[in-house]
Amino acid sequence: MTSKKKKIAAWLSSAAALLAALAGLLLGGDFLPLVEEPARSTGEGLSVHYIDVGQADCALLACGGEFMLIDGGNVDDGQLVVSYLEQQGVSELEAVICTHAHEDHVGGLPAVLAVYPTRAVYSPTTTYASKCFDDFMRYVDQQRLTVTLPVPGDGFDLGDARVTILGPVKDYPDTNNTSIVTRVDYGETSFLFTGDMEQEAENDLLDAGANVKADVLKVGHHGSNTSSGYRFLYEVEPEYGVISVGTGNTYGHPHEEPLSRLFHAGVTIFRTDYLGTVVARSDGAEITFTWDNQNAAPENAEYAGEFIGNKNSRVFHAGDCSGLPSERNRVSFDSYREAIEAGYTPCRSCLGG
Repeated sequence: MTSKKKKIAAWLSSAAALLAALAGLLLGGDFLPLVEEPARSTGEGLSVHYIDVGQADCALLACGGEFMLIDGGNVDDGQLVVSYLEQQGVSELEAVICTHAHEDHVGGLPAVLAVYPTRAVYSPTTTYASKCFDDFMRYVDQQRLTVTLPVPGDGFDLGDARVTILGPVKDYPDTNNTSIVTRVDYGETSFLFTGDMEQEAENDLLDAGANVKADVLKVGHHGSNTSSGYRFLYEVEPEYGVISVGTGNTYGHPHEEPLSRLFHAGVTIFRTDYLGTVVARSDGAEITFTWDNQNAAPENAEYAGEFIGNKNSRVFHAGDCSGLPSERNRVSFDSYREAIEAGYTPCRSCLGG
């Protein structure tokens, strides 16, 4: 956290921009509410707000007085998201990314686009058989924008941060796997957003040579077992993972298997169902976190498990794999990384190798 003096300095240095934004809002007939730290994201590095929208996804990113939104929660979350953006001093969005067409990602975006002028909109498709997606496209049209269908390698700047599109690298019949994958770099820190990408697309992304290394991973598909495979986590090597998930959801998210994989990888986990809205702030060298519910804490306990290698085949397995070798041919590893560095190959059945 910055000191009081630094906050005052940041406020003074951005006063002109804030006054301009206020004037624009007043001319438009809107009211900018007073908040404890006006536009507190401006001038303080990169901030990533993982907004608590229950069993859905929504993230606001701010850097250098510029803002972008990745997903918008469900339809019923639209006004909540608009209110949150208002509290953060947003007057315009540099970009809106709809990772994929499912309601829990696109549903709240029409409400956002109805209020906030937007410079660019990204989506993996322009057609999908749902009313909320049709509404999304209608408000894009009302702003006289054309949806960009990004390809790997596309990118743009958000203040001093760099946003890079990594995937999807193939066409998929499964909507989850069509999710736009985005890495955001600021200084020496990085953040990865994967939508609901599942392990098939994760492996395709890695096979394509994508640089997925990131300090903070927005855990795929709300912590479903379909995502966050061992191979993917090994390549991302995140220090922190944020799971956007609803309390008592009917899917049972997050599932125990991906939590075990995350714990075994030494990832500190921030869950919105426990912590509420989670905010990560980067100064380009270090990342700090704050969250709403001060009665809860992140989870960072190591998973009590091991990996078993086969001395003959040089394949290693999860400890509960049905294909474990005989006792005399076993070698134990304390981590996935240790097994890889020893020259062993992950079992395709239990580790998705």
